[in-house]
Amino acid sequence: MISIRKKEGDVTSYLSEDNKKLRDMVSQLKRELDMMKEPPLLVCDVLKVVDKKAIVRLPNGSHFFVNVSPLLIGKVTQGDRVLAEQKSLVLVDKMGKSKTHEVEDFLIVDKPNVGWEKIGGLKEQVREIKEVIELPLKNPELFKRVGILPPKGILLYGPSGTGKTLLARAVAASTNSTFIEIVGSELVQKFIGEGAKLVKEIFKLAREKAPSIIFIDELDSIASERVDVGTSGEREVQRTFMQLLSEIDGFNHLDDVKIIGATNRVDILDQAIVRPGRLDRLIEIPYPQLEERKEIFRIHTGKMGLDKVDLNHLSSITDNLSGAEIRSVCTEAGYFAIRNKRLKVNQPDFLKAVKKIKNQEEEGKFKNMFG
Repeated sequence: MISIRKKEGDVTSYLSEDNKKLRDMVSQLKRELDMMKEPPLLVCDVLKVVDKKAIVRLPNGSHFFVNVSPLLIGKVTQGDRVLAEQKSLVLVDKMGKSKTHEVEDFLIVDKPNVGWEKIGGLKEQVREIKEVIELPLKNPELFKRVGILPPKGILLYGPSGTGKTLLARAVAASTNSTFIEIVGSELVQKFIGEGAKLVKEIFKLAREKAPSIIFIDELDSIASERVDVGTSGEREVQRTFMQLLSEIDGFNHLDDVKIIGATNRVDILDQAIVRPGRLDRLIEIPYPQLEERKEIFRIHTGKMGLDKVDLNHLSSITDNLSGAEIRSVCTEAGYFAIRNKRLKVNQPDFLKAVKKIKNQEEEGKFKNMFG
């Protein structure tokens, strides 16, 4: 009799547990079904709060004067990113702060920490950049007393990998400026008018984060010599370029915003961008010479464990290599040592690395010539 009661108790307990699991599953399915029935909410930005209402901007750019849910009144402020009900656009929830500028999705905005000591060679170029960019940002009163106007920006030109971006980051670090980096081709957008809008936003952002340096890489992609071509793409590039010229003309020589352009193709640039009052200081960044290559090797091998490495010889056999390629040589040499389970890098490691990088360089030139 006791055995039968025990079995009945076990069955009851099992059924009760199973029934609980089924109820939980039904509740979960009901919650999921309710979520599927809920209409999606719009993400928008609050531009201004007026009493118990707000002016919001939708993702398509439209502005609306809308009601705020009683639960959010007093909690929503200008600059918030909020959720709005689709039909009435009543604000029902808060997500946090919105981005100041949509253009920040396309930029690298930071405070570099690259010191001048990290740049090998280029002594004359560094001197010019300090005079044109660093000095006006650090001591604008000096120019007022002397009675001259410094250039608004400079153009760095030369082969890839020779240090144009590094120089721009170094001067931003030395002046404690916000570094805003944009690739020129990113400004040429698919939709008509987007490129010009982005340029306008970039300069607005730079003024708000001043002192700042705008670094435009691949400047030739938007500032090449203009031709009369009727395609919408060419017209868009020209609109973007004209907006860039307008923005450069729109600020003062002694403003705490400077522009640095960089290009590998100075020969195809439109002269309008380099005329006096714009990027009128042209600075060539060439391949490093022998002594400069030694200095670059010393910088990049400074923290490496070396075993009888002759930097003089390495410098003599790396002519026509850029600073970036010399850095790659040091990295590859380190990998050769690691593969051989050594902690120190020797001369044969570097010689193999030089050969490898030079072969890659030749392959790259071949591909550029023949596609």
